[in-house]
Amino acid sequence: MRLALLLAAAAAATTASPPAAAAGHADPVAPATAAAAAASAAPGTLAAPAARACALASGLPPGFGPGSAEAPNLAGLRAVPAGRLRLGSDAGYAEERGGGEIALAAFRIDAHEVTNAQFAAFVRATGYITEAERTGASAVFIAPRPGQPAPPYSWWQLVRGADWRHPQGPRSSLAGKANHPVVQVSRADAEAYARWLGRRLPSEAQWEYAARGGQSEAEARAADAAEGNTAEFQRLLRRTANTWQGGFPERDSGADGWRGTAPVGCFAANGYGLHDMIGNVWELTRDGWTGSHAADDPDAVRPDGRAPAARASVMKGGSFLCSPDFCVRYRPSSRQPLEAGLATSHAGFRTVVAD
Repeated sequence: MRLALLLAAAAAATTASPPAAAAGHADPVAPATAAAAAASAAPGTLAAPAARACALASGLPPGFGPGSAEAPNLAGLRAVPAGRLRLGSDAGYAEERGGGEIALAAFRIDAHEVTNAQFAAFVRATGYITEAERTGASAVFIAPRPGQPAPPYSWWQLVRGADWRHPQGPRSSLAGKANHPVVQVSRADAEAYARWLGRRLPSEAQWEYAARGGQSEAEARAADAAEGNTAEFQRLLRRTANTWQGGFPERDSGADGWRGTAPVGCFAANGYGLHDMIGNVWELTRDGWTGSHAADDPDAVRPDGRAPAARASVMKGGSFLCSPDFCVRYRPSSRQPLEAGLATSHAGFRTVVAD
């Protein structure tokens, strides 16, 4: 079910705000140090070397700044070679099935999700005001109390004062989270940021191809078939992505080192040098949502890798809310819609430039 419809049914929640994650007034995008990264990790789960690795992505990449379509800014991008992709997976959810083979030209993509520090630099330079700031509310995940009845999706609330500077509501801030992925941004917000740099949002096909990290088609098919909820797979997942461990939606144990978003770069890069393609936050693409990749779907992604414009956008890769007992979309082929104009506490983005 579409998240916007669920939120509309709970419109009374716009008066609510969740418990403060961190007190703040001016909400500065404070530099994230190794100590700050360790402090925001789940207790006893993040080793000091990992905390230091997370902190390396704080601040801005060298040369970061405005660009244009003719001369895009390339700071922080990684090269992805040309190749072919069979979109989706017949071993996954229904909406992932029926994808055709697509040829992709070489491109460059952000090494990690766009961070709060990067988005803040864009806002300072342009004065941009996000859609959530203009409407005064956005969607926040609020875990129910243990034992409290929790109908499906009731853990989403439309919270007044929630925006990219206050991702959990007006009493939250970005202090110590400069290197966390920016959230509470809509597709229009993400596109505005990308244009400032002379870039675009990735197509669904570009994103999925990059997320596979150079796997052959056979390797990708085998990985899709093997991924599941075995104990061995869950142990591997904890080392490679920020997802939910524990009974969803009541409690995330943080066994992978984090509850909520993690700083970018905490987990190992894939074969193209890209971090956090899976988990942490869902990532917006420029393609419109379609129900499936099936050939008989009139809105299916075409052989050029593009889907027709639609009200909702495709987002990819799963998030920190994906768990073994709910979502299970921590795979390159996974896909979900996000309605136009909607911002949430579990969705961000990265950008691309064609080579």
